[in-house]
Amino acid sequence: MPTDQLHIIWYPDPVLRRKARPVVAIDARVRAVAKAMLELMHEAGGVGLAAPQVGLSWRLFVANPTGDPQDDRVFINPVLSDPSKEAVEHEEGCLSIPEVRANILRPKAITVTATDLDGKSFSLTSDDLAARVWQHEYDHLDGVLILDRMQRIDRLASRQMLKELEDSYEATK
Repeated sequence: MPTDQLHIIWYPDPVLRRKARPVVAIDARVRAVAKAMLELMHEAGGVGLAAPQVGLSWRLFVANPTGDPQDDRVFINPVLSDPSKEAVEHEEGCLSIPEVRANILRPKAITVTATDLDGKSFSLTSDDLAARVWQHEYDHLDGVLILDRMQRIDRLASRQMLKELEDSYEATK
């Protein structure tokens, strides 16, 4: 699919549930997809976007928790490590599950190690919004959605919207 045709995939598309494969080479296509993903993320008002959310089963996500274009980052084949013992609950949404929000419990701090578009490895540690964004986007690479981390009460509250998304998906098949 040409990068100008990339769009955000909505639940319950099966690609969102697949474990993504590692990116084996950082070539012009990967760079173009990463650029298009950053643009889609900004257009949608998001702070992160994973390749499965645009229909690609790649271990790649983009993130920018500040909104400042200088803070755009690409994470290729990321690995999370050193989660803090302290966990915090915070409201999260997902560009692939519009209008659904829930309080999700995650480690407060985490380290991410990944490769950038120049093929250089880097590591970042955060105990702020960035840590939450990295964990959320990393979940997408393993086929995990916020639906899987929601408390029962949030799942019940979202039942109608999820049904509408499921019905809409079925209608387009």
